[in-house]
Amino acid sequence: MNVISNRTGFPVLLAVATVAFSGMSSAQSNDPTIVVDGVVAQETAVMAKGPDIKGIITARSGDKLKITTADGNATIVSINEATKIKSGGGLLSSKNKLTSSALLNGLPVTIKTWQSSAGLIANQITFRNNDLKTATMIRNGTAQQFEEQTAATEALRGRMGDIDKYNIKGTTNVYFDTGKYNLSPRAKEELCATAASAEATDNALMLVVGYTDSVGDEEYNQILSEKRASSVINYLQQACRWKPYRMLTPTGMAESDPLASNDTEEGKAQNRRVSVNILVSKGLDGL
Repeated sequence: MNVISNRTGFPVLLAVATVAFSGMSSAQSNDPTIVVDGVVAQETAVMAKGPDIKGIITARSGDKLKITTADGNATIVSINEATKIKSGGGLLSSKNKLTSSALLNGLPVTIKTWQSSAGLIANQITFRNNDLKTATMIRNGTAQQFEEQTAATEALRGRMGDIDKYNIKGTTNVYFDTGKYNLSPRAKEELCATAASAEATDNALMLVVGYTDSVGDEEYNQILSEKRASSVINYLQQACRWKPYRMLTPTGMAESDPLASNDTEEGKAQNRRVSVNILVSKGLDGL
């Protein structure tokens, strides 16, 4: 077994946060369901103004958008019929009205939100006309690539459907400062080197697992370990060009499976890590 680094570790499952928001309708001013600025009037008494969010739409499912900001954080925002959509030219008129279908993956947006009991609701979404054109061209230009990727994914699943054991071909650990999940320049270099090694390995997949030291409570460390894993996943896919369909479900394991004792600063430094495992199914290894 070739090991890129001298540590390994791994399990599975990443919880993904979701938010829901009920539908609404407009009526007379004395009707408690009247819509005002993207929210229902009866909610305004119990809702506070949410944060302004600036980032890129990285995923969408129905009326929910996943917005990833420049620091790698992801936020789920709900949209509804009252959400205002504005372009760089101002609020779009009825003659040139864009619906929520214009909110494409890859589109940079700025969102004003309200904070409801169910999560963030978009009051207003703005973007530049040129960014919308670019996102549209990317979508249209890559449609064929998406189809090819889907076919490759299905073929891979078909070959691996009944196989649940893997050979570890190598493991790279990248390390983090206390409470942080941003990647150091050295970590970035190591990740792309790992991706290149995996690319040269037939039928290779990657499994990414995040960890923390013992500082902080269990809930905090779970979230931190997931953020560390997400930072690594994003960099591998965006900068190192590792294909998403060759990535197994990532996970955060908090302070589980420490590499060293948490009783010393040196040990804690080793435990603040993300393990990137190069795997090949035993049924495909050598093919």
